[in-house]
Amino acid sequence: MKAFSFVHASDLHLGYSQYGLEARRQDFDNAFAEIVEKTIELKPEFMIIAGDLFHQARPSNVTLENAIRSFKRLRDAGIPVLTVDGSHDSAPNAITGTILHPLDSAGLIYHLPRHEGACWRKPGYCYVYGVPNFRSRRKTEEALPAFMAEHPPVPDAEVSSIFVFHMAVDLPSVKPPYIEAEATPELLPDGFDYYAAGHVHKRFLGKFKTGLLAYSGSTETASYDEAKQEKGFYHVKVSERGKFSPEFVELSSSRRFVVLEQEFSGMTSAKITELAAQLVKGADEEGAVIIPVLKGVLPAEASRAEVDIARIRGAAEKALLVHPVVLLKESAVSDEIVRSIFESEFKDLKTKAVEYFLQIFGERYSREDADKIARSAITLIEPLTRKQEEKVKQAIEELLR
Repeated sequence: MKAFSFVHASDLHLGYSQYGLEARRQDFDNAFAEIVEKTIELKPEFMIIAGDLFHQARPSNVTLENAIRSFKRLRDAGIPVLTVDGSHDSAPNAITGTILHPLDSAGLIYHLPRHEGACWRKPGYCYVYGVPNFRSRRKTEEALPAFMAEHPPVPDAEVSSIFVFHMAVDLPSVKPPYIEAEATPELLPDGFDYYAAGHVHKRFLGKFKTGLLAYSGSTETASYDEAKQEKGFYHVKVSERGKFSPEFVELSSSRRFVVLEQEFSGMTSAKITELAAQLVKGADEEGAVIIPVLKGVLPAEASRAEVDIARIRGAAEKALLVHPVVLLKESAVSDEIVRSIFESEFKDLKTKAVEYFLQIFGERYSREDADKIARSAITLIEPLTRKQEEKVKQAIEELLR
């Protein structure tokens, strides 16, 4: 067996105009350009892109042209690019297809699932096998075994064997809570030395079956909760004895994200606006994306709609963008008032409920109107639970009169 090296990257999401900004689309292109530059310097035998090369199956012309330019540089340097499709760049249907197929036909990439045996071989070095992405767990459980039955994986003990896929494996150490795990460990074939994975944007490296499972992570920040994660790819060195040694290569071109999570419970909308604007102003940085995350429970008199998002956005002068994320919860009545109403021993439940609704509606209506709405709300409860449509209709008509 001969010693060699390869690059493992994934989740480039080329063409993603995040927040509707052309500058962010260019950022994803810049990350790929840096990967290509570093790959040519490293001189590996080949590159693997484990899915989500593009953000859509039909990228824009400018995104496609930039990608072709980068692929041509790799081809001219004698570095084959082996791909599988991801959940974003996979063909949504047979008619639309995916841009990965014409890129493969042009000789710019080698799309593994499209070729005989779904594999690529470098005699004396390695055997690389790749599968398509099937989007959901149900579909994966049906279609992946069928695909592998039609294109059987045949890891070769005489060389290094690499399995390429774009799925979250159902392992606690791998699967983020916001991603459905499409594949159980048992669904993936045995006998491979390195499992080159995509889809999970956080970098991961660990033992799996008889080899290593590696997620190289995303190459740009596709969601603000990824902001603290290093962006880059793996350069994997393989010794003559078949030992895999992945080294993470960090990218320097990634856009700076500043995430400001702040608790605002009990504050008025005006106070939240003021404090959030001060936070943004204090974190202002040339070219950064600032994400103020507004959390907490509002008092009864406040509402999310009254928070001045425009003022918060305008508090920065140097940042590329301020994108507030409002996770504030509205609380119509304070906990103290609720306890004072429902802990009383001198009122029956219906009276307590009327008083509770009076507190809610009294913030926005006159005492007379609030009383009318509160009593109508109580009147509606019984016919609604019993699906008595006529009584519900009658109660609403009386309220409107």
